[in-house]
Amino acid sequence: PRRYEPRHSPPLTLRSTQTRNSIEGKKKRAGSLGEEEEEARDSSTGSTWVVVPGSEVLGADAPKVVGWEELQQELARLWSLSAALAAARDRKAGLAARLESALEARKAVLQQDNELAEMRQRLQSHADFMGELRMQTKEVSANVDDWREQLCVKIRTLTVADKTVGAAQSKLQEPCKLLSGEHGHGRLKGLERMLRMRQQYMIGQVAQIYPVRPLNEQSPIVKPGLNSSITRTGVSEAVSPNGSQNGQAPLAILGLQLSKLSIKKTSYFSDKTEIQKSATLLGYVAHAVSLIASYLDVPLRYPLRLGGSHSYIVDHAPSVDPSIAPGVSSSTPSSTSMRTMEFPLFFEGQETTRSAYAVFLLNKDVEQLLNHIGAESLGPRHVLANLKQLTTIVQSQQYISD
Repeated sequence: PRRYEPRHSPPLTLRSTQTRNSIEGKKKRAGSLGEEEEEARDSSTGSTWVVVPGSEVLGADAPKVVGWEELQQELARLWSLSAALAAARDRKAGLAARLESALEARKAVLQQDNELAEMRQRLQSHADFMGELRMQTKEVSANVDDWREQLCVKIRTLTVADKTVGAAQSKLQEPCKLLSGEHGHGRLKGLERMLRMRQQYMIGQVAQIYPVRPLNEQSPIVKPGLNSSITRTGVSEAVSPNGSQNGQAPLAILGLQLSKLSIKKTSYFSDKTEIQKSATLLGYVAHAVSLIASYLDVPLRYPLRLGGSHSYIVDHAPSVDPSIAPGVSSSTPSSTSMRTMEFPLFFEGQETTRSAYAVFLLNKDVEQLLNHIGAESLGPRHVLANLKQLTTIVQSQQYISD
């Protein structure tokens, strides 16, 4: 028998698109396969033949020697194996497609599971929050009763207070009607205005009786209301210690002025006429202050005992008993006593200390009257200037309007 000996050149595998003639030749050599089956199998496989090197072919180094008689059987067996391989590949592709679809479905299921887990977590947090709200609601509900009791107590208290306020308002309505009527606040204002006008008239009469003006003026009488346009600030101009304003002549009453001898120590050779004039002037001032205080209804802090040129002023300040020597303990609990002392508003003898203190207290009375009408004093040594300021303010229109 004749054998087919393969060449020892590097084997090559031919894979090319098989033509119609080669397919028919294979059909004839196979013999057992029909023409339609081979065409369907070739069309179903759709494989192509390519040339590859022999080193890439498994078993190319030790090829199998097949006899010519067995060649047709081997080719048929190879053809059936290739068909089985194609079917396996088809099944593999189908399994891969089904596996891919199963994986996609599994992926969607896993995504849904994750979403469900997140939703369960949110639901659990919401449930925990609702549980806390329920606990707080229970606590608030437990405290509502206490708050309701406290609120009821406050309501009862407010009710009682409202009734009390209503009763007070009802009682207040009658006084309000009285005040708003003909005999109410308006009448009081009218009476106060009439009283001030009367006070102004009476003090104007005092100012006419005891006019305080500069010494060089000749007019003896000042009518009330003549200086009504003078304001309080205009009167409180700078005044010198001797009673003159801005270098003008010193103030006097009916030509009498406070002599400079009153602030010095007198002697037997002093001018008695000046001393008598000063005593007369102080008597005028004391009388005017007493009248003005009675018209203004002001109790003087230092009362006056009028006696013309021999008037006195009373001091209720405590005095020290001179019989008790300093440094000697006394059996009495205190060495001071509240007793009334009178100081002369005239100069007696050679000692003028008591008289100077009396003038000081008289000026304090004038300051008290000024403070009563809302004015300030010009100083402790300006008796006549303070008296003039007092009469001027009372005679002004502002005193009535205030």
